[in-house]
Amino acid sequence: MTRSRAQDLNVCGVTAAIAVIDGKWKTALLWRLESGPYRPGELRRQVPGLSEKVLTQALREMEADGLVHREVHEALPLKTVYSLTEFGRDLAEALAPLSDWGHRRLAKLAASPSAS
Repeated sequence: MTRSRAQDLNVCGVTAAIAVIDGKWKTALLWRLESGPYRPGELRRQVPGLSEKVLTQALREMEADGLVHREVHEALPLKTVYSLTEFGRDLAEALAPLSDWGHRRLAKLAASPSAS
């Protein structure tokens, strides 16, 4: 899905929502940021396999979509902190039932005889 779908007024609401969380890392970042503000290095350590470049790109896109707030403290060395906006918290809350469904699906898969 392309980034332009996030601004396309002629798509269904689910498509518009998925467009802003599309990708491998955004839902993991959203989930981490629900617990409070993080510095980029802390986020990278919390999400194994996430490179600094991809983290920066994802956070910039999430900031542009209004999901996260970037705060730069001017003390030396510079300190950048990311937190969820109210809009980002709304999205996290809306995704909670989908997360619950995903956990139920995983439990069902683990319990099936073909999962062995």
